[in-house]
Amino acid sequence: RRFFSGSRLKRARIEQISIAIMSYQAADSKKDEFRKYLEKSGVIDSLTKVLVGLYEEPEKPSNALDFIKHFLASPAGVDSETLKAENEELKQKNEELQSQVDQLQKKLAEVTAEEAPEEA
Repeated sequence: RRFFSGSRLKRARIEQISIAIMSYQAADSKKDEFRKYLEKSGVIDSLTKVLVGLYEEPEKPSNALDFIKHFLASPAGVDSETLKAENEELKQKNEELQSQVDQLQKKLAEVTAEEAPEEA
């Protein structure tokens, strides 16, 4: 015995498909709203910057997730590129100063060695 005639079955199936399509459209609409929210709040830009920074990093970090966390944890208003440039300048200045220290220590050793035979 059949509970549904052929046309009733078709209508029920069409109704199921319609409900599925509306559900899909609602989910798609929610995704679109969420995407707009992420764009408006700057999340998309921040994630893009951190991923580009990771891509352009000459020495890839062993833990990419830590790199991303560190990059995203930097305080607002701080430009990481400016900090990187400043860090490179300070490293170079440090090397120059270390070279000067080495030269002065060498000169001091020479002067000390020259004075030592005179005292004997």
